[in-house]
Amino acid sequence: MQAHLLPDGRLHLHHGPVDLLIGAMGTGRMQGFSRARDRFDGLLQELVDELAQLRTPLDLVPQVHGLIARRMLATIRPYQGQFVTPMAAVAGAVAEVVLAAMQGDGLEKAYVNNGGDLAVYLAKNQKYSGAVSGVAKGRIVLNYDDPWRGIATSGWRGRSHSLGIADSVTVLARTAAEADVAATMIANAVDLPDHSAILRQAACELMPDSDLGTRAVTVDVGSLARSDKQQALENGRIYARKLLRKGLIGGALLSLQGEIVSVGEGGFHLGVTGEGNHERV
Repeated sequence: MQAHLLPDGRLHLHHGPVDLLIGAMGTGRMQGFSRARDRFDGLLQELVDELAQLRTPLDLVPQVHGLIARRMLATIRPYQGQFVTPMAAVAGAVAEVVLAAMQGDGLEKAYVNNGGDLAVYLAKNQKYSGAVSGVAKGRIVLNYDDPWRGIATSGWRGRSHSLGIADSVTVLARTAAEADVAATMIANAVDLPDHSAILRQAACELMPDSDLGTRAVTVDVGSLARSDKQQALENGRIYARKLLRKGLIGGALLSLQGEIVSVGEGGFHLGVTGEGNHERV
């Protein structure tokens, strides 16, 4: 496990595939960083101990025991009947747990950014502002009075494999784990099955231990006609609206080859510039 305080004042925690950037404000900032470092130590092993179970589809997953593993499993339960594994919530759940450990007297604002999936803490009268990756001048603004404290982004260009063709899907939800799962599922729904411009490959051929197994994931998307882009985005928007009606998300921003659609009001602002903490999600 490695921990470094960066020149810009953020804390960088790294262990194996887990890479966290943590920001904080307030007189309790350094104490929060110390608690984050302590909680991070050994966290990866908690996940490794139950990795086989966490890679199992929801309908088949056995009981899990660790705090993070249980949070991951609970977060995907609303998606019963669809293909999803607890790993769809791993980045967000890790960010949540580390953020929870940070909280204490003197902490005014904090966030844990796990590869673009964020857990946010706001004390009274505080707000969070950050840029949206892949959306020119797109920003997210969260106020203290908003219920949303989780932000996540998914898509075929990201660090994880996707069943869909969205360049990016950014989601706001009550928690980072909830946002993580929803972004994954909405990104999967942005799709054009059997389209000749889309290249797919079995996930297990790209990553032998992938929780997606033999499912075909997107590896390239050629230039699409505008009507095709709109259809793919509409497929994703229909699915996102279902999640919005169920209260699973506060909003979503879907992008594909320059086309953008949004669902819900959330905290998205398009074509807006302003001050922020420069986190990109």
